[in-house]
Amino acid sequence: MPADAETTHDVVVLGGGSGGYACALRAAELGLSVALVEKDLLGGTCLHRGCIPTKALLHAAEVADAARDAGRFGVRATLHGIDLPAVTTYREGVVSRLYKGLQGLVTRREVDYVEGEGRLEDARTVVVGGRRLVGRHVVLATGSAARTLPGLELGGRIMSSDGALGLDEVPGRVVVLGGGVIGVEFASVFRSFGSEVTVVEALPRLVAAEDPASSKALERAFRKRGITVRTDARFASATQDDDAVTVRLEDGSELVADLLLVAVGRGPVTEGLGFEEAGVATDRGYVLADERCRTSVDGIRAVGDIVPGLQLAHRGFAQGIFVAEDIAGLAPRPVEESAIPRVTYSDPEVASVGLTEQQARDAHGDAVRTYDYSLGGNGRSQILGTQGFVKLVALDDGPVLGVHMVGARMGEQVGEAQLVVGWEAHAAEVAALVHAHPTQNEALGEAHLALAGKPLHAHD
Repeated sequence: MPADAETTHDVVVLGGGSGGYACALRAAELGLSVALVEKDLLGGTCLHRGCIPTKALLHAAEVADAARDAGRFGVRATLHGIDLPAVTTYREGVVSRLYKGLQGLVTRREVDYVEGEGRLEDARTVVVGGRRLVGRHVVLATGSAARTLPGLELGGRIMSSDGALGLDEVPGRVVVLGGGVIGVEFASVFRSFGSEVTVVEALPRLVAAEDPASSKALERAFRKRGITVRTDARFASATQDDDAVTVRLEDGSELVADLLLVAVGRGPVTEGLGFEEAGVATDRGYVLADERCRTSVDGIRAVGDIVPGLQLAHRGFAQGIFVAEDIAGLAPRPVEESAIPRVTYSDPEVASVGLTEQQARDAHGDAVRTYDYSLGGNGRSQILGTQGFVKLVALDDGPVLGVHMVGARMGEQVGEAQLVVGWEAHAAEVAALVHAHPTQNEALGEAHLALAGKPLHAHD
């Protein structure tokens, strides 16, 4: 840092997404002076192009399916089609209300919000336009962006999730390249909206980071919904014209569609921001940080998608709060990666927390036991007309290490699952809790009852 540089803030945060704004708000709450730099919109990808708008789309898709299937519940309703501009208006209304609320929070906390593209000049300085922000601490939270594959250029009928949010009509045929979270969520939306959908995944199964049982259940449900799933299928090339896009796979087969959605993951936004020049260690663009989010440069922290690990908004959010409290001297407990809940908001939903069965066996060998509870025995799930399961992974005479769930609205159950895993609860301890009837939450209670050796609504 230049000798003449004067500290302007206790904390300078570069990036106003989930991790950045959480850090800024918590630091300000703790009495620290904070500058928050954002080149786009406060709230970042999650609020404007990711979590919130896509989940609004998924809710619209759920409503469409409810109307389409109303007859089986004795309700006379007809689905006349999808008015995509109207869906967009609804979606953007949700985003707008949350955006205004977030802007208000930043203003009330007296955060120095700086609009513009910031660049790290040295270990303490972020430059935005002609302004130099010098902090006792700098937090890097620049997020991620949609990736594509070598030789696959986005444009026209080939687009990422960002482009898909700008569609004004529902495509008749969609090929989704990538069977991870983003890919299966958009596949679910397009199918609910009436598109013919094919998911192409190079790995052996969809949502490969989840327990294999969850992947199998999702693939089975997708095929039942009429979604074509092609796993172990590698992309070769794609061409487009005014009428269609043709996708060629390495096995020589071709898929013709109106839209190719590229959902092959997201990469860190770090290039050209001065990180490496300032001495921050990186690997393939990711900022390397320890469990306390400390980078290789003293005084510089990093949170969120630019740090290797789960690319989840709530991970960045939790890390941002952690860093603010750590800087303030509260000595908080680091965010534990395996205890972070994960939800894929497709139909059906996939939710999990903790270790998969294989991860548990790799760590503990034969001292692992599992139990699968079918939602077929859960009254609320039968009312909703959903299928799926709750799978528990636990140590023999020890705590539950992982919870894996598939079914409608299972994302709403992952909160209790997180407490079970995070607090290292034993099955018998959870079984002693009373779960309200009739709720899907009972499925967690029943699974733990069975694992504790006293199954009731469980069919072995």
